[in-house]
Amino acid sequence: MRVPRHLAVIMDGNGRWAERRRRPRVIGHRAGARSVNLCIDFCLEQGIEALTLFAFSSENWGRPEEEVGALMKLFLNALDREVEELGRRGVRIRFIGERERFGAVLREKMDTAEASTRQHRRLTLSIAASYGGRQDMAAAARSLARDVAEGKLRPEDIDEAAVAARMALADLPPPDLFIRTGGDHRISNFLLWQLAYTELWFTETLWPELDAATLRRALDDYAQRERRFGLTGAQVAAPSAPSAE
Repeated sequence: MRVPRHLAVIMDGNGRWAERRRRPRVIGHRAGARSVNLCIDFCLEQGIEALTLFAFSSENWGRPEEEVGALMKLFLNALDREVEELGRRGVRIRFIGERERFGAVLREKMDTAEASTRQHRRLTLSIAASYGGRQDMAAAARSLARDVAEGKLRPEDIDEAAVAARMALADLPPPDLFIRTGGDHRISNFLLWQLAYTELWFTETLWPELDAATLRRALDDYAQRERRFGLTGAQVAAPSAPSAE
């Protein structure tokens, strides 16, 4: 069965899971941490090479101060608790997004997590925190503009490959499969450039209720899809057709 090399996930539904139980929203975020570990375990078992999780969007800074503060504490606790074990399992950790918006202690722990797991390649776990897809594209544009201003690059040399090289996750294959839990059918400013030809899969399951069976359904559905990348079905089926993946 065909397995995605790169899985991207929006972990939605933590707050609603807590509200349905008449508990504070932060309880839902804590419950969602179990699902993060389950998702990592699943990827390791299936041989998936890269997992990108949308943990905190650039827009999430507008949430109530109490909830944002609680999320920052959860990030800190997770880094203290999980990094060493993930390293032992061959997981490389890295963060994408505007990390300068986080406090100094959290930024230091992010740097340490990346440095201590840099050599691992069994699974690349990218955590999108203070991240937005439009922000990502704007940063790439600024980087290219600086090179043009400094005479390092001609405007006519800027093509899709040049832009892609300046985007977050440029060293990874684009996501093959995108999963969003929680019932909403949108990508919410997540990896806008990278998801151009990604297969999208949505589920009503709230993130804290995620189980391996749900992930298996997503992979089974993915395996049945024909990925054409702009070609016809006949071209994709032809033995001589170049692989678009």
